[in-house]
Amino acid sequence: MDGVRLDGRTALVTGGAGGIGAAICRTIAERGARVLVADIDIAAAERTARALPDAVALHVDLDDQLDVAALGDAVTSRFGGVDILVNNAGVSTVQRFTESDPDTWDRMWRINLRAPMLLSRLLLPAMAERGWGRLIYISTDGARAGAGGESVYAACKAGLFGLAKTLAREAARDGVTSNVVCPGLIDTPMLQQVRSAQPGMVDTLLRAVPMRRAGQVEEVAHLVAHLATEAAAYTTGQTISVSGGVTMV
Repeated sequence: MDGVRLDGRTALVTGGAGGIGAAICRTIAERGARVLVADIDIAAAERTARALPDAVALHVDLDDQLDVAALGDAVTSRFGGVDILVNNAGVSTVQRFTESDPDTWDRMWRINLRAPMLLSRLLLPAMAERGWGRLIYISTDGARAGAGGESVYAACKAGLFGLAKTLAREAARDGVTSNVVCPGLIDTPMLQQVRSAQPGMVDTLLRAVPMRRAGQVEEVAHLVAHLATEAAAYTTGQTISVSGGVTMV
C-alpha cells in the first residue's frame, strides 16, 4: 500500500455531516478509504455520504450513552470494526464561566469527552487485534491557549490531550497511533454565523492570527488524513495545532 493512500481502510468520522467533519470525510475518501459518516443530523450525513464512493451515513446522538454504544455495535457487526476513528464532533456555548451552569457542563462533557472515550473503548480492541489503527481526536486551539467565553468547552476538549497521550502509550506496540488535532479560527458555517451576528468579533479574532486569515476546513482535513496514513506510523501522542501560528509549541 502507498504510504499516503488509505485503500482498504474503513474510517468512522463523528460529526461528519458538515464543516470540518465533512471535509475530513471527503479527504479521507479521496485517499481511498471507506467512510462511515456519523452525525445526529442523519439527513445531512446522508448528503455527505452520497457524494463519496462507498460511504455510509449513520445516526448517532453523542449525548446518549446507549446510542453511542449502539453505534459501536453497529460498526462492529456491519463492518468488522474500523481502522480509523476520527472523534470530530463537538458542541460549544459562548458564555463567561461564572454565568454557566452544571447542567450545561454535564451535556458538554458527555458530548465532547465522554463520547470519544466510549467510542475509543469500543473500537480500539479490534484495532489492536488487527495490529493497525488510528485514533484521531479533534480538539481546539482554545484548549491549548485559552479562549474567552469557552471555558467549559476548552476544559472538555483539553481532556482529549490526556486521553490521546495515554492511549498512544498503551497501544503503541499494537500498531495503533493516537493523536490530537487542534483547529484554530476556521472558516466554517459557524464562523459565518458569528460574522453575521457580531462582525467586530471575527475581526478581533483575526488580529490575533499571525497569518491574518481564517483557516480552511481542508487545511484541517489534510492533516487528519496524513495522520491516518502509513506515512504517519511513527507519529503518536502528539497534539498539533492548525491555527495560522496562534499556538506555537
